[in-house]
Amino acid sequence: MTTDNRPESTEEAASTRSRPGGPAADRMRSQARKVATDLQEMGNIAHDAVQESLGQMRDNAAEYFEHRCDEVHKAERTFETFIKDRPFKSILIAAGVGWFLGRFWKRR
Repeated sequence: MTTDNRPESTEEAASTRSRPGGPAADRMRSQARKVATDLQEMGNIAHDAVQESLGQMRDNAAEYFEHRCDEVHKAERTFETFIKDRPFKSILIAAGVGWFLGRFWKRR
C-alpha cells in the first residue's frame, strides 16, 4: 500500500522486493563488491607467489640433480680406475661380497 492508501502496482512491488533496504543496503552491496574484488586480487597475488616459488623450486631441483649426477659420474670413474689398476683385488672383493650376500639370503 502507498501513503494515499492505494495498493502498489505490481511493478512497484517487484522493484521494492528486489532492492530491499535503501541506502544502507546499497552501502552493504558496495562493500560486498569491494570485498569480492579485494579477495580476487589477493587470490591473484597468492597465485603469482606460488608460481614464482614453484619456479625457484624447479630450478633448485634441476641444479641439485645436475650436481648429484656429476658426483655419481665422478664416483663411477674412480671405481673404474680402481678396477683397471687392481683387477685381481677387484675380483676378490666382488667374490667376497657375493659370498656374503649369498650367505645372508640363504639364511632367510
